Amino acid sequence: RDFNERCAQCSEVNWGVTDGGRFYCRSCHNVIERTREVVNSDFLTNSRVQTISKGSRKQEKKDGGCEWYVCEGFQLVLKKQAEALEALGVCPQMKDEILCKFWRHYLQKSKQAYCNRSDGETVKALSVCDSSTDVDSEAERPSLLHSSLSESEGDLQTDCSFASSASRASENTSMFSGSVDGSSYLMKNHKEKLRMTMPMTLSFCYMALLWLREPMTLSDLLRYVVEGHIPYLNVFQHFPEKMRLCGLDVKIFCVESWPVYEEVHTKMLELAAFLDLPRFPDITDSCFLHPDMLCMKYLMEANLPDELHNWTCRVVKKICIGDVDFLTLVPGNKSTRKVKYDVLAVAVIVVVLKLLFLLDDHYEWSLSDFAEERNKNNKEGGPYFEFKKWYTVIKCSLDMEQKKLDEGRAKYLWRCDKPVFYSAGKKSKVLKRRQMVVNLQNQFGKLSGSLRPAEKPNPSSFQFSWSEENTDGSCFHGHSLKGVLQEKRGLLTAKNPDYWLCTLKLCNEQLCGHLAHYRELDFPQSYHFVLRLFSFLLRIQPSYIHDEVCVIEQKLFHKKLHNKPKHNTHIRK
Repeated sequence: RDFNERCAQCSEVNWGVTDGGRFYCRSCHNVIERTREVVNSDFLTNSRVQTISKGSRKQEKKDGGCEWYVCEGFQLVLKKQAEALEALGVCPQMKDEILCKFWRHYLQKSKQAYCNRSDGETVKALSVCDSSTDVDSEAERPSLLHSSLSESEGDLQTDCSFASSASRASENTSMFSGSVDGSSYLMKNHKEKLRMTMPMTLSFCYMALLWLREPMTLSDLLRYVVEGHIPYLNVFQHFPEKMRLCGLDVKIFCVESWPVYEEVHTKMLELAAFLDLPRFPDITDSCFLHPDMLCMKYLMEANLPDELHNWTCRVVKKICIGDVDFLTLVPGNKSTRKVKYDVLAVAVIVVVLKLLFLLDDHYEWSLSDFAEERNKNNKEGGPYFEFKKWYTVIKCSLDMEQKKLDEGRAKYLWRCDKPVFYSAGKKSKVLKRRQMVVNLQNQFGKLSGSLRPAEKPNPSSFQFSWSEENTDGSCFHGHSLKGVLQEKRGLLTAKNPDYWLCTLKLCNEQLCGHLAHYRELDFPQSYHFVLRLFSFLLRIQPSYIHDEVCVIEQKLFHKKLHNKPKHNTHIRK
């Protein structure tokens, strides 16, 4: 009513105010740049504030993106990974009831969210609080950090005052990033707390799987990641369009290496201790992660006789590695050795193979010759297990699968469909170069006649398929161990009375990095082949299985090691 200027188009004085606070002519609907000034008595005397447009509280950037934080990006990654695990058959409560609680507790412990922020504190990290926490002071909370990961999709809204202050703090740095705190996130000193990384997202997932005692080992989890069933490589492609990822954000979210078993496992243990989690649910003999259960799985995977399972159970019972207290994780307890369930199971199988076949490049072949002659002359009953024939069948399949794996990794294109760039000035160049590469690839593909890669197969817990229905005799599950066993005092024992130790004394793992040193040239080829087979199944280095074998041998022959001569690795069982 106080604005009496005439409209430049229709010369009428009939003004209205839009939802955004701008003036428009009711007669011709012409919108002008002038905005309404509002005097609010709730503020200081004579202070004025302009009305702003309704809608998102999150400030829009000039390029159409929105302000977002690094922890919001990692929450989206965890959400996508949890959804993928649910699609693989994991318990539906994992995402919102377990993983979300771990994640929120981590944000609070690391003071990135769900915590208080003093009035004079500069913006060093995202400070939000949850309505469920007892907080008296006022704090802001981005809408991405909901009470469950299921709700984390949608508007990425942050309180304007908090976002703008964070933006100013970010703009003071010379670093370029799409996120508000990308530059400060990388520059922080995180010695006192665990800084979130992409491998740690897998640590979170494995920690949740372990809490639920899901039938998925860490090696299975990492294999599903490599096969593309769980988002990890180029996972930022799933970010909403307004979450622009560039500059230093690429260093945080862009992964150009395969996840490493040891790193993910170590970070999981550190996370559990950092979060002060209580004792995990007990790993009993009915759980999939129990050595007896896992040994059965890997015996089937390695195409070994079913009768070996009785021997693995005897070893597990004798050295007490099947006890609940040994298997159950107690975060922060340094007195107990942290169990790698899949590595422990395959190490037990290796020890049993050494007990029965010795694996010294001599004894196992002589036993195989005896079993071969027996199978030729005697067709009654089940066939005796032939180590030589098993070695031939497994080596052929292993070499073929290893070649496929190596070729797949060598041909893997680390680039993603969604381009990323390290600076705003290079954005146009990156887009042009990407388009040129795609065009050249399409042209060469048409000329060479190469087809697009076939759709990835459905995930499976088993990498090899062995069926007793095969007529070629390539399945050894039903073969007998009578050729290597003898009855003694009513018990079946191995005919071989000797055993060679991998090491006489374990090393200091903190100093050496391993409990025992492993070089292929120092050990028999049969032993190395067995390690190679199981290292392929678990996607880890043979040295890690060798370490566990040495630990089991030290427990199994603890008494005899004190009474034997030094520098002699052969003992009598």
